Amino acid sequence: MVAFVTFVFWLLSKAIDLYMMAIVVYALLSWFPGAYQTKLGQLLGAIVEPFQRWFNFATIGMIGFAPLVAIFVLGIVRSGLVYLEQIVFRLMGM
Repeated sequence: MVAFVTFVFWLLSKAIDLYMMAIVVYALLSWFPGAYQTKLGQLLGAIVEPFQRWFNFATIGMIGFAPLVAIFVLGIVRSGLVYLEQIVFRLMGM
């Protein structure tokens, strides 16, 4: 049971890490003209934009900080998962 719980929290943490990496790559695509129209750009856009759209309020002039805010929020969620894992192990008597 302990191994399963550990695996689930590890898997969720790695999924968040992977999603954060996708956000970084998608943000870097803005540096290259026409990169959003490639297959990779379209795939990442379909994955990243729905979440990143929540943070479109974070703009200063022409510069959007939505990717930074999204990564910050995901970091908080990942930290919350680590804390939740500790609570679960305490409740299990570990």
